[in-house]
Amino acid sequence: MRLYHGTNIDFNVIDLTKSNKYKDFGQGFYLTDIRTQAAELAAKRSRLFGGYPIIQEYEFDGSLLESTDLKILKFDTPSTEWAEFIFKNRNSVMNFTHNYDIVIGPIANDGVAYLLGRYEEGTLTIEELSNKLEYKKLNNQYFFGTEKSLKYLKRV
Repeated sequence: MRLYHGTNIDFNVIDLTKSNKYKDFGQGFYLTDIRTQAAELAAKRSRLFGGYPIIQEYEFDGSLLESTDLKILKFDTPSTEWAEFIFKNRNSVMNFTHNYDIVIGPIANDGVAYLLGRYEEGTLTIEELSNKLEYKKLNNQYFFGTEKSLKYLKRV
């Protein structure tokens, strides 16, 4: 399967320590299977931080998701478990970490920080949070969070 990463700086070696710690699935390397989504992210990053929009392409053997020694977590749709996982990863106070090599799941919408704040203050239940964390299209993000998982990505 072809996966894409939108960036404003080209690189050949993925450095997990350069990733933000408090993203949906934690600190790691994020990709999508939708090229236009990666292009939008690359354009946004270059507007904010300079540089030029760059779309890196990677090949990943999807059959490895079923038959490897990788620890994989997959969310097929938004759910309370998905919302709780995002909440824990994005919450800097909780200092939550997980040991998954790869996490795959829907991308939360742009209002996710606001909704997570409402959940944290108690004005939303976890079920309400899950329902409100809608995504723009049925598009997944692919999180590679360990050096072990990165070995399965081949840049093309």
